[in-house]
Amino acid sequence: MARPRKRTALLPQRHTEPDLFVCDILDATPKSDRASMEHPLFSLSVKKDLAAFEYEQGNVKVKITPAAEEGRANVFDRDILIYVLSQLMAAKNEGQEIGRRVRISAHDLLKATNRHTTGQAYATLRRALTRLQFTQIETNIHDHGIGEWRSISFITDARIVKEDSTGRLLSVELEMGDWLVKAIENKNVLTLNKAYFQLRKPLERRLYELARKHCGKQDVWRIGLDKLQHKTGSTSTAKEFKRLVKAICRADEAQSHMPDYRFRLLHDVLEITPKPEFLEIYGDSPSFASEVSVRLSSDAYDQARKAAPTWDVYALEQEWRMWMNDPPRHPDAAFIGFCRKWYERKGKAP
Repeated sequence: MARPRKRTALLPQRHTEPDLFVCDILDATPKSDRASMEHPLFSLSVKKDLAAFEYEQGNVKVKITPAAEEGRANVFDRDILIYVLSQLMAAKNEGQEIGRRVRISAHDLLKATNRHTTGQAYATLRRALTRLQFTQIETNIHDHGIGEWRSISFITDARIVKEDSTGRLLSVELEMGDWLVKAIENKNVLTLNKAYFQLRKPLERRLYELARKHCGKQDVWRIGLDKLQHKTGSTSTAKEFKRLVKAICRADEAQSHMPDYRFRLLHDVLEITPKPEFLEIYGDSPSFASEVSVRLSSDAYDQARKAAPTWDVYALEQEWRMWMNDPPRHPDAAFIGFCRKWYERKGKAP
């Protein structure tokens, strides 16, 4: 009797023919906007999430109201936006005019995001479009930092242009939220590894997004589990969240399945480091020119210790990196100023 195959950490590549990633024809590598990588705008639940959600980080505030019937948009619905943003970015790089309305092939989308192309997959896609359109976000996030308080949606209109006799979507026309189009116009996006679409768990996808946003190409990024849970938007208990993160780290240690980065849990701190192959492939890539990590001089750390005596400057550095939205013009001065204000507000370390 044959033994059952061991479940791998990654989903299999469901489409192995040459056009696996259909929009590769346009050099449309996966892209995502920085704002929704930085802040937990998508639910981690794979079940219908009808709970309202509120989040605050520094000066950024977010209030999310789910779609009445389908619930809140989740991390797997995000695949649609990644696909469309990738297409738009490729078109812009070729000198084409881009706008809010985009027509896509549903079949190409499903293949590009490593999904099945069965009738059930098309039904799932239809529900995802509903969640993306009717999940309402009230926030002061702006594509270049902090803006006015406003109400936004991921997509403002979705129209099925063609549908076959079985009910499968053939072509879909979307109207993207203007803030997403502005992210493309301002190149306020980051490149994702295509293996992102093979990650099984919602939390794995969220951890990868945070690694791309915060670690980038720097040697290491560390974050405490309490801060990490806040940034992921997880509603689990602290004990359960730690168990989930530990399981992902163990799987990554055994199978190295997480794209681009290594994840290690050191007590209550998650440590993320770039994999050598990530730096070899993308270290000097022009597409990563805008993602150069903010680096601090050794003198900056010395000055920070004087500005915030008794505090761990490396812990303060992580607080600072999570707080800032755009790379500062003078990183050393910005960091030292942050530490000085931190000490003025909180005094000596507890």
